[in-house]
Amino acid sequence: MAQSRAAIRYAKAVLALANEQSSAKTVNDDMKSITKAVASSKDLSDMLQSPVINSAFKKAALLKVFPDLNTLSAKLIDTLVENKRINMLDAVAQKINILFDESQGTQIAKVTTAIPLTDELKSKILAKVKELTGNDAEIENTVDESILGGFILRVGDIQYNASIANKLDKLKREFILN
Repeated sequence: MAQSRAAIRYAKAVLALANEQSSAKTVNDDMKSITKAVASSKDLSDMLQSPVINSAFKKAALLKVFPDLNTLSAKLIDTLVENKRINMLDAVAQKINILFDESQGTQIAKVTTAIPLTDELKSKILAKVKELTGNDAEIENTVDESILGGFILRVGDIQYNASIANKLDKLKREFILN
């Protein structure tokens, strides 16, 4: 919990500086590449979380992995190293992405489906998001065969469950109650 609050504080500070310097989009792109790299590389994630590896090594490794970072993004890494919070880099990067998207009127719509989304389904889901929230969104698709069909949509605080598994569960509860 405390780490989450700290990540939000760092994210707000970096984004405020980036907005002042008109480099918010560049910083956001840097943070997206960091979150993707940490999510796809267990070694990178483990290195950031390891209490055994010293912060100077972590910083050097990050600057090797991300050589083209914006000055503010590099300064964020420096600040996290100085404050012994480099293990929070991924959380801070994710918060920056969320805050940037909110400032642009865009949000992330997390869609769980039984099969990968087609372009036609994406457009229908984007229309549903626009209907529910009034804002545009980027779709993040997760495949979970256990929902059998349909989809589960999460946008911010809103969840819309149109899955077959959910409908079957409701039907089962009706039979049990009657």
